Formats: sequence, C-alpha cells, structure tokens
Amino acid sequence: MSEPATALTGCLAPIDKAGLEDLIAKGKADPKAVKTLKCKTVAEGRFRHANYIRDLEPYIVDEPPGLLGDDTAPNPSEASLAALGSCIAVGLHANAIHRGITIESLELELEGDLNITAVWGTGDVTEKPVGFTDVRIKVHLKADCPQQEIDALIEHVCQWSPVFNTFKRPVNMVATAA
Repeated sequence: MSEPATALTGCLAPIDKAGLEDLIAKGKADPKAVKTLKCKTVAEGRFRHANYIRDLEPYIVDEPPGLLGDDTAPNPSEASLAALGSCIAVGLHANAIHRGITIESLELELEGDLNITAVWGTGDVTEKPVGFTDVRIKVHLKADCPQQEIDALIEHVCQWSPVFNTFKRPVNMVATAA
C-alpha cells in the first residue's frame, strides 16, 4: 500500500497508473458491465446500525443526541455526504493520474441542507421536500497545473462520479418485506 502524502514527498501518494490503465481497458472492452454492490444493515439498538460491506469491519451509522441517538458515528445523511466526497476525491485522483497531473494536496468540504421536521415520517408530514435540497462542495486541490485545468478536472469528475450522479438524478428504488 502506498504511503500518504508527507512533508517529505510534497504530493499525494499516487495510485498505480498501470492498474488504472488496466481498469480503463477492461471498461472499454465491456462498456455495458454492471456491478451489483451490497450492504447488510443490522440494527444494534436505538439508532445505531452496523453496515456490513464485503469482508470489511462494520461501518457504523448512528444519530446525534439532537435526533435521539448516541452520537457514536455519523448519521445516515452525514454518511451520504462522506460517500459523495470520497467518490469525488477518488475520481479527482484517478483522473489526475490519467492526465499526468501530480496532486500536492486534496480536501473536499461538503455541506447539505436538510429539513428534519418530518422526523422520519412521524412528525410534520405536510408537503415539503424530504432529503437534501441543496449540497455544496468546495474542492481544495493543489496540483502542478494551472487553475483552468483543475476546474476542468473537477467538472469532468462530477460528470462521471457515480455518487454525484446518484444525488443529481432520480434513481429507481424498491423496498419490500423479506
């Protein structure tokens, strides 16, 4: 595994360019490939949940005290912002490597506006938007290229980010009893 950026290297540890090129070739060879991702969510008590993904340690989600949780982990909406930020960061890093851009540092600040008065459908359920109405993303990216290239990189990545696009457009959703 690569080391993270340090004061000694002065740049973000790069991903494997050959591995990236291999992924690109596989995608071009099978452009209609679809991968199904899975997560098993298990309620642990109150509003704390363990999410099991692949063979990783459980990813914990909870609620803050203001929403009656124990404040042991991000809440679901915060976790979705983290997923969005991480997806964009992955895309920025991969596309920078692909374009021959060296990233010195990369940080994203995300914030989203959410009306919580419906209290999961138990509170004020008058007509109102449910979920984020606005999400703002600030990308702090230092790289060995002009700002114009950074702006184009950010625009390109947002166009192709799976999580950005999940936020941006409607998704077919189905929930059924097992």
